[in-house]
Amino acid sequence: MSRAMLRQIVDYANRADPYPLYEELRKTPVFHDEDGPYVVSTYHEIQSLLHDPRISSDPRNLTLSASDPLVSGEGDESALPPVFLRLDPPDHDRLRRITNRPFGPPHSPHRVNDMRGELAGIVSGLIDGIAAAGSPERIDLVEQFSYPFPVTVICRLLGVPHEDEPRFHGWADTIAASLDPDPDADPAEKSKGAADAQVELGMYLAGLVEERRKNPGEDMLSQLAVPAEGPDGSMSTVEIISTAALLLIAGHETTVNLITNGMLTLLRHPEVLQRLREDPRLSVPIVEELLRYEPPVQLLPRRSTLTDIEVAGVNIPKGATVSLILASGNRDPRRFEHPDRFDPDRGDIQHLGLGSGIHSCFGAPLARLEAQLALSELARRLENPRLLEDPPPYRQNAVLRGPRHLPVACDGVRP
Repeated sequence: MSRAMLRQIVDYANRADPYPLYEELRKTPVFHDEDGPYVVSTYHEIQSLLHDPRISSDPRNLTLSASDPLVSGEGDESALPPVFLRLDPPDHDRLRRITNRPFGPPHSPHRVNDMRGELAGIVSGLIDGIAAAGSPERIDLVEQFSYPFPVTVICRLLGVPHEDEPRFHGWADTIAASLDPDPDADPAEKSKGAADAQVELGMYLAGLVEERRKNPGEDMLSQLAVPAEGPDGSMSTVEIISTAALLLIAGHETTVNLITNGMLTLLRHPEVLQRLREDPRLSVPIVEELLRYEPPVQLLPRRSTLTDIEVAGVNIPKGATVSLILASGNRDPRRFEHPDRFDPDRGDIQHLGLGSGIHSCFGAPLARLEAQLALSELARRLENPRLLEDPPPYRQNAVLRGPRHLPVACDGVRP
């Protein structure tokens, strides 16, 4: 295998189906050439490294090669704020614990489940909007459903006033666009647009944090803004802003792809779609299998080694750049039987779709619930849905892989 294989993985021509390339990549579980990254593509090796404290997520530990083809396909990562996602312990652990207090167990065990009714209402409203548009012969499920849904949810979670939600949508659009490589765009103009959006978002959040400190509510931003006791203390305003921006950007982008990849897969497997229509409870195993079969995050580039380590018989020296191909590990035949088959009845499904270890997806409970509600209601309400383009047009981004549009036709929308 050669570096040409890595370039093919990020080549847009292979975006619609990168899985044959991953199959070839797995023949060399740890691939490395002279100045590129160490690329790990098999399940057990990836799982081990995700739990290995000798692997760093802090970009300050990187010794990147300018010719790293996987990094060149990642888009403008500077658009993502430097939050706990890109820190190592103990800083990572402190910020993640503080963020988790108003979000999940043990302090807020019912937060996500208590949003179920509100999420269902948002889903219903978006599908009602599709029906009101009166053009079931051509629906773009990304633009009309899976894109607006998660950002609305995050606004509600943070406590953004309803009248300000359109502004959040605009910032999310601009910053998300900056993550996708675009050979036709002016790099300077694109970078300035993203930077301006980040500044506007940061200023807005700073004002909201100050307002919540004076008049706290039940929302997550209020709970982060109010001083807390205990060894972890409270976040600074800058830390709260960065964390809120992470929830907006990272949480939104991955959930959009999960829902869109999910509908695309169900439309390609009409027998599973029919089963879901008849039994909404099937949405739980369907989403888990989707996270294995078509994960919204395909690879984790830009990790680094804090010391020499050995993986699958290969010595990776201290300071080396490591890329973990999660989507390849999810289709490793040494771990999953018939890995290229979409099978929601699969019994053992410990996938890598939400990562693992200390950097496992923070918003996983919410993303799962959003996808379950979205897919089950789309299956129930769209009459005879069918793809208009297969494959659909994909985003440029090789890391956050998903269709940019999903043109679908149906015979109508049930009430």
